[in-house]
Amino acid sequence: MIHPLPLEKRIVYEDNHIIIVNKLPSEIVQEDKTHDVSLLEHLKKFLKEREQKTGNVFLEVIHRIDRPVSGLIIFAKTSKALSKFNQILRENKIEKTYLAIVQNEPPKRKDKLEHYIVKNSTKNKSKAFSKPIKNSKKAILEYEIIAHSERYYLLKINLITGRHHQIRAQLSAIHCPIKGDIKYGYPRTNPGGFIHLHSYQLQFEHPIKKELIKVRCKPAFEDKLWSDIFDAYY
Repeated sequence: MIHPLPLEKRIVYEDNHIIIVNKLPSEIVQEDKTHDVSLLEHLKKFLKEREQKTGNVFLEVIHRIDRPVSGLIIFAKTSKALSKFNQILRENKIEKTYLAIVQNEPPKRKDKLEHYIVKNSTKNKSKAFSKPIKNSKKAILEYEIIAHSERYYLLKINLITGRHHQIRAQLSAIHCPIKGDIKYGYPRTNPGGFIHLHSYQLQFEHPIKKELIKVRCKPAFEDKLWSDIFDAYY
């Protein structure tokens, strides 16, 4: 990952109630066992300094993406927005669109994948099965090949459910691991450990204003493959 944009240039949308940030793949959304500074804490500090607040800043994560994944993350800036977002999440009313780069050609140009995901917390990894098994959760996504080169295929993915490592596990299950994702079967890492999976677009009804919010972003760091794709298609 080369020349990442600073946080203030990665704010894609902001009002009094919500803020949407373009996450770098080096960032964790919330603190984990690594105890690295999270995007949540970084953003809290940024808002506190920008607004010259003496007290604590209210900020809560609405959803998460994996550390090596880049792209859009929503935060609630008020308790009212957080409460409303929790209802939106329960009703699965946030439309999430990802872009993924794979080397192997998927079996169909477009398809709806349904698997049953089992999370292994010890290994921080999930496995996708074709049939229900003990402790599994149903996982659904839709993908479409929207471009390809001699070496790679670009997939647009609509995420229907939100399971642990879902896109990574489901694409691995159809023998299409994401470029750089050695945890799920890709043979080589990318420099810096990121994978070519990007949360590209979010669409939802604003929890307070009740207006349609639709945001998009390209990765906030330099990578030739991503740059070529966004220059050509977006």
